[in-house]
Amino acid sequence: MSKRSATRQITVTHSPGLHARPCLAIVNTVRRFRSKVKIRTSEREADAGEILHVMSLGVPQGAEVTLSASGPDAEEALDALARLFSDNFGFSD
Repeated sequence: MSKRSATRQITVTHSPGLHARPCLAIVNTVRRFRSKVKIRTSEREADAGEILHVMSLGVPQGAEVTLSASGPDAEEALDALARLFSDNFGFSD
């Protein structure tokens, strides 16, 4: 099976930004897939499968992040993450 890659630009709309619970939701989503996923801000990049790495980015509301995945299910992983971001991580703010 060939290795695939995909990239998505997403704007964080959740009003507190990426705090602990959204970061945990990102990590739990990433861990359902075999692909390696990274999350990048304009300044830094982190392994999206590691909560402390994602939290360390300190992403505020309104920031744009780039999600990139490489592996056999790269597109599916990014589709799931895009849904998670668009559903506001399950929060109603």
